[in-house]
Amino acid sequence: MAVERNQLLEHIGLEITGMAGRDLVDREAADECQAALDRHGVVVYRDAHISDTDLVTFSRMLGEVVVPRAIDDGEFPEVATITSDPKRSKLAALRKGNFFWHIDGTHDELPQKGTLLAAHEVDPAGGDTEFATTYAAYQALPEAEKERIADLRVIHRFSRPMRLAFPDATPEQRAGWDTIPEREHPLVWRRRDGRRSLLIGVTADEIVGMDPDESRALLDHLDEWATQPQFTYRHQWRVGDLVIWDNTGMLHRALPFEPTSRRMLHRTTLVGDELVEA
Repeated sequence: MAVERNQLLEHIGLEITGMAGRDLVDREAADECQAALDRHGVVVYRDAHISDTDLVTFSRMLGEVVVPRAIDDGEFPEVATITSDPKRSKLAALRKGNFFWHIDGTHDELPQKGTLLAAHEVDPAGGDTEFATTYAAYQALPEAEKERIADLRVIHRFSRPMRLAFPDATPEQRAGWDTIPEREHPLVWRRRDGRRSLLIGVTADEIVGMDPDESRALLDHLDEWATQPQFTYRHQWRVGDLVIWDNTGMLHRALPFEPTSRRMLHRTTLVGDELVEA
């Protein structure tokens, strides 16, 4: 099958067809993927049907791979099972937090570089994944708004999406979420290549030194701005798809699906390689 590459939208997304999982375990393919991520933010390999062995190998060609702590879902410690079925994953109950727009690892000093998701089972009635580019969203802000937010700092907390997803949580659950340290970051991430993006999403809990109501209003406004249709791509999963995104400059979320859904994705995550700089 001939390899085809199609830009999905003006600001986000490249779809590649005609490459199987085994074709990706190649230095040239990995370099092409990284260049596409830098330019498009999200890369979709349709019908790749990549095995876990090749997924881990390909991920390592893109960077250092995170080995999640306290997870033993399968043969490979680097591969997390994304599902709502507690029989398949110990973290299934926490996946409800994925229904909010977010950036992974914002409570870490070094946010994760990227994420790879391979579809093993899909839900035809739901479970699409949406992505929003905070690079293009920042660039399109009015100059006065860029000046307003230029020096602001924001506190990210893991507990915020959990509080929203589980409003009736027990005190013990809330105490457990609060054990994950909060992290203060600049609201605008200035990259070593000159680009700028917004560090926003559901984990952004408050802006340092700002009135709480004003802080929440500004963060909600920026979330709404960045997730406008011109900045977003909605991926409808097919079994065999592999989707990779630049976690540092993309918000993402799963669209809701039934708790009994068979939807199951395998995920690897790349260690960050650039500290957040103001």
